[in-house]
Amino acid sequence: MSSTSTTRPTVAIEAHGLTVRYGRRSAAALEDCSFRLPAGRVSALVGPNGAGKSTLLATVAGLLRPTAGTLTVLGTTPAGARENIAHLSQDKPLYPQLTVAETLRLGAELNPGRWDAPYAAAIVEQGSLDPGTRVGRLSGGQRTRVALALALGKRPELMLLDEPMADLDPLARHELLGTLMADAAERGTTVLMSSHIVAELADACDHLLLLGDGRIRLGGGLDDLLLAHTVVTGRGAPGDLAPHLVVESRAAGRGLTALIRNDGPVDDRWQTERPSLEELLLAHLRSPSAPALLTPGTTATPAAVTR
Repeated sequence: MSSTSTTRPTVAIEAHGLTVRYGRRSAAALEDCSFRLPAGRVSALVGPNGAGKSTLLATVAGLLRPTAGTLTVLGTTPAGARENIAHLSQDKPLYPQLTVAETLRLGAELNPGRWDAPYAAAIVEQGSLDPGTRVGRLSGGQRTRVALALALGKRPELMLLDEPMADLDPLARHELLGTLMADAAERGTTVLMSSHIVAELADACDHLLLLGDGRIRLGGGLDDLLLAHTVVTGRGAPGDLAPHLVVESRAAGRGLTALIRNDGPVDDRWQTERPSLEELLLAHLRSPSAPALLTPGTTATPAAVTR
């Protein structure tokens, strides 16, 4: 079993004014992006296609350089934290000519002193994979399992997962997600995972970052964000819901249904219920002009970050 550091920072990722452009004349993939991710959280990273999710994960992993702004990862620069980070990208790059066993041996050679060979092998064995099979002959889901074994075998402090389960069948997705969550719970690993599967996120994550137009629009613990909103239904107009901020409203029969941000009691004319995670996300995705909401623990502190 590999050794891990005895003390870990309380903040896993902190960005302030983070901007990333792929060219001088291109639009920014991330622009003035500021947030803090506390250590030990399992956070969903969500947003529409093109919102900058993959760019954010690659920048945190040290694969892209910021154009502007500041970023700290595990208390240091992304490059300084690299040995404590595992990054699983959408394309899951593996060497197709290597066998499964050779791929795991490569993981051991690239991560001396921290590689957990039995743990990585167990993840592969759960998928009934033949260690002698070449990676190029594996299905997409099987390659995902090998790539996740490489990432978890490193025993990282921070896991960055970019749509990790998209090519898995429901059973395999459930099994691997369970493995990932067990690792996070046992070792306190911080996980930042992008996904479009809302049910998967609701079951696995306790924190949320919603990215839109290159900025964080919602950030915080799932429970805190859900408690900050209410779904209301009744006969009236959006203006009748003042002083609450109306994130989204739509006609419902002869009345109105709206997602509001709580600001005191709601008039008893309105029926109220707590939103589901899906309702919360869809309302904010359909209302990009709604003001951002970051809970205190997710708000970046400019003086605390370094480039």
